[in-house]
Amino acid sequence: MQADEMALWSDRLVLASLAALSACLVTYAVAAALAARSAGRAPAPILVGGPEALTASPAPVTSGDRANALRPAGTWLMASGAVLLVAAVVARGLAASRVPWGNMYEFGLTASAAVAVTFLVVRRGRRVDVVAPWVAALVLVLLGVSVTSLYTPVDDLVPVLDSTWLVVHVAAAIVAGALFTVGALATLAQMVLSRGGREGRGSSELGDLAHTVHLVAFPIWTFAVIAGAVWAENAWGRYWGWDPKETWAFITWVLYAAHLHALATGGGLFNFFGVNIWIPGLHSYAGV
Repeated sequence: MQADEMALWSDRLVLASLAALSACLVTYAVAAALAARSAGRAPAPILVGGPEALTASPAPVTSGDRANALRPAGTWLMASGAVLLVAAVVARGLAASRVPWGNMYEFGLTASAAVAVTFLVVRRGRRVDVVAPWVAALVLVLLGVSVTSLYTPVDDLVPVLDSTWLVVHVAAAIVAGALFTVGALATLAQMVLSRGGREGRGSSELGDLAHTVHLVAFPIWTFAVIAGAVWAENAWGRYWGWDPKETWAFITWVLYAAHLHALATGGGLFNFFGVNIWIPGLHSYAGV
């Protein structure tokens, strides 16, 4: 198959993925509406009759039952969209005869696929379907922006990107970014549940999911930052230059390092040094 035909198939698969993910989002939205409707209704009264009432009639199908039936369909649609998107990324790479993240359009496709696949993998065995529509919505936004604003025909790499480090550094950044994204969405969903007074097992599992993916993502992101510095030395003759992308990669690393450290230590070190020494207060020792 010619490169142009492969690129055309990639574009078609992206459109098919957009359709599947749109249907997924609609399905989850309907399921959420049905679940909310069911939660707002009082349970039907149980009528007690004579001996003729001993044979129980079938319970009516409720909105909650319909919501529970729709969620697996939403998951299936998300999985279908993810498979189509992965196929589109592979076809794009075959058309270009290189890794499929040589420009912003290709990076958007690959990052979208990584987020969808990551969520489908980490959700197994967990009651975290509440975050699924958030993931579908975000992937749709990324794909929509990529297709409408970032689309670039297949072309050769610019010289600075024609390096083995493009494979190593960017692949690590994509994987870590997908994990961070799923963790962030799980954290946001947990906050929404907490503010709505719906804390419970589902909220706890969202917190566990976020913590787990952040623990996995952080060392991968650390490797990506180091690999980027090595690539910068090869390309520009210096390891670090506080370029905007380098700066924000480092800020991201610092924020997640502080977050994970605070979870591991309960924030004790900042409370001891930061509050006691630098922040004035009745219980601090600022100025010492």
